Formats: sequence, structure tokens, C-alpha cells
Amino acid sequence: MINSTHVLYFTLSAYFDVGPLKYLNFMIIMCLYVLIVGSNVLLIVVICVNSSLQEPMYMFLCSLFVNELYGSTGLFPFLLVQILSDDHTVAAPLCFLQIFCVYTYATVEVLNLAVMSYDRYVAICFPLQYNTTMTVRKVALLIALTWGFPFLAIVVLISLSAPLQLCGNVIDKVFCGNYSIVKLSCSNTSINNIYGLIYTVISIVVPLILILYTYAKILEVCFSATKQTRHKAVSTCTPHLASILNFSFGCCFQILQSRFDLSSVPPVLSIILSLYFLTCQPLFNPVLYGLKMTTIRDAGKRLLCGENSGPAAELFSSASRT
Repeated sequence: MINSTHVLYFTLSAYFDVGPLKYLNFMIIMCLYVLIVGSNVLLIVVICVNSSLQEPMYMFLCSLFVNELYGSTGLFPFLLVQILSDDHTVAAPLCFLQIFCVYTYATVEVLNLAVMSYDRYVAICFPLQYNTTMTVRKVALLIALTWGFPFLAIVVLISLSAPLQLCGNVIDKVFCGNYSIVKLSCSNTSINNIYGLIYTVISIVVPLILILYTYAKILEVCFSATKQTRHKAVSTCTPHLASILNFSFGCCFQILQSRFDLSSVPPVLSIILSLYFLTCQPLFNPVLYGLKMTTIRDAGKRLLCGENSGPAAELFSSASRT
């Protein structure tokens, strides 16, 4: 029986030797990280410098892009080090720090998507009351809760996991996970399981119910609305729905992989799917919103190409249309 305070490092056993290909993997992950940082930073700048985008919907989008930067930074530098490493070990404090980053990222993502669905619900179902309902103070409060709650909740989660007595230090993943450490415990984990259930209900089930309710109401309005209103609803809600589905797919596989034995799944596929919600979502969102939302696309074109159209502007426009 080993006390977790005496565990100096954890071993990540999901990595396997690929020989010289590790340098190719390193370059692929590096390019992906640079692309994620560049695209999200670009859209954050576009929203912040354009006064026409200083509206609640774009403020929530800006919060979403900041979270993509935060989550990818909590994973990619770690992955790059581990890809070039031969022993795939991580110091215990760094492991818990990564758990904090990954879990807060995931929770902020879910809450942010729920808040965005509420914003679209008010805009489409109550357009005349939108400006009085979504005030600057309310938007700031919603964003503060979206970020504040996950940070407090994960601090409690880690404070319950860190003191556990462990029987080993091998984690069968390519990054640190809280449940993976709880499974190594030799002591009673009832409190951890109860808190984990409460945390899951508050951070996943409740936002999911809110999302389903708001979109049910939006569909109800669209069925009886004019063609112009339906077009507006589709244009603003389609990227949001696609983002929700993409993130939900990644989270579902992550939960299945943590809770069940998926040894029959090929190792490469297992690694790719376990990293899906941490890699594809930060890249998927800026591409999706940047290309599908006309206001952001036009603002980005003006920022990159200037007011006058030219070859660069035409290239940007053609890429946007595709």
C-alpha cells in the first residue's frame, strides 16, 4: 500500500514504441498545435477589435475560443514531450496539474455551449426582449460562472484524489485522468465516487437538459415562423449544434474508455479517439464558426486583407465559400 503523497511519478502505459516514426508524430502534433493556436487567436482578435461584434453571442464565442487555447495548451506541450520520451513517466504534481487543466477545459466547454444555446433561445424565441434580457451585466455573470464553477469544482475533485492510498502508479492512458488514479487506490473511494456523480450531474446532465430544452423551443418557433426567421435560426444554430455533437462524441468515447475495458480496440485507434475531444474540438470550432458565420468571416477578411478587395481577399472569400 503506497500513499499518494509518496508517489513521485506516474507511468503512462498506453504509449507504444513506433521507432523513428515518433519524430513524424512529433511534427504532426506540433503543426496541429500551431494551427489550433493560430486559428483561435485570430478569431479572438477579430471579435475583440471589431465594434460590430461586441454582442453577447460573440462574447460567448470569444470565451469558447479562449477555452480552446487553454485546453490545447494543457495537453499538446505534454504530448510533445511524451512522444520524444523513452520512459513515458510524469511527475505526480504535473499529473494532477494536467488533470486540473483537462477537466476544467471540458467543463467550461460544456457550460459555454449551454450558455450559447440559452443565448440563441432568447434571440430567436424572444427577439423583442433580447437586448433587455441579455444585458452586459448578465453576459459577464454567465461567463464568470462558466469559468468560475469548473475551477472550484475541480479543485475539490483533486483534493479528494490526491490523498488516496495507491497500490500502483501505472496509468493506462496517454495523459493523466482523475478516474485512472482513483482506480489505483487501495483505500475507500466512496466519497470520490459520490462527488464524481454530483459533479457529473451538475456539469454535464444539467447543461445537456438546458441545451435540449432550448432547442426544442427554437424548433417550435421555427415551425410557425417566417422563412426569414427560419433562415436566421439555421444560420446561427447550425455551427453551435455541430460543435455540441462533435464534443459529445469525443466525451462519450472518453467516458467509455475510462469506465470499460476496450482492450479489443486497436491501440492507435484507442489513442486517437481518447484524444479526440482535446484535439479536434479546438480546431473544429474556429474553422466552423470562422467559415459559417458571415459576420465573423467578413470581419476576419477585413482584418487580414484590408477594406479593399484584392487577390488575398478573393482567396479568403473562395476558401470561405468552400
